[in-house]
Amino acid sequence: MSDGQILLSAKDLEFEYSSRVWGFKRLTYPVLKGMTFDVRRGETLGIVGRNGCGKSSLLRILNGVIAPTGGTLIEHKGMTRILLTLGLGFDVHLTGRDNAMLSAMLQGYSRERARASLEDIKEFSELGDFFERPVKMYSSGMRSRLGFSTAMKTEVDLLLIDETLSVGDQNFNRKAEKAMMEKINSDQTVIFVSHSGKQVNKVCSRAIWLEDGQIKAEGDTKSVAREYKQFMDALSKQGGKTAWAS
Repeated sequence: MSDGQILLSAKDLEFEYSSRVWGFKRLTYPVLKGMTFDVRRGETLGIVGRNGCGKSSLLRILNGVIAPTGGTLIEHKGMTRILLTLGLGFDVHLTGRDNAMLSAMLQGYSRERARASLEDIKEFSELGDFFERPVKMYSSGMRSRLGFSTAMKTEVDLLLIDETLSVGDQNFNRKAEKAMMEKINSDQTVIFVSHSGKQVNKVCSRAIWLEDGQIKAEGDTKSVAREYKQFMDALSKQGGKTAWAS
């Protein structure tokens, strides 16, 4: 439940990247265009939009992986965060245990506290003996389990999630969704990014619809999800592919 305190503020946030054509002419591609919004402590904010609308770039900016090319990002002093994504980067030469240890320490845990969390992470991930093996031996699903379990079993101010509720078989998915709902119903602040309006409507308390790098709608989840569904349904009738039911 949100306590009203602003944890993170984006003010006129912009991002663009550039590339050269045949090594001479440089072209710029705007990805995010003047986004302004607040994230309040304890809320679950959903960001929904089609593939290519700028969701992943926004997540990387919010996580501090890349810097915006315009606008400002104002963070609560000392804020810790972790990005949970299917493409979560691990050192593939280290074991699952070592990667989990490093991840926890990057979130501000002491070595002793990080080490104390490892057995809970191992148990939740259901990786068994693979927890002690190099990540390069993991399937993509196993890497997702490790990332999800590490995020669930470490305490941070802001949890950023990139469409990661499908992280294993049906039984593990149910357990993962239950753990997510427990986080959402706690004091944990969550930003959940998805192309599925149905999924965002299910787990979020407030939502932003992102289209072509801009905020198309913002407010209570049901209203935003309804507008997004109508938009996707219209695209579907025009021959586009809807993501609503995914």
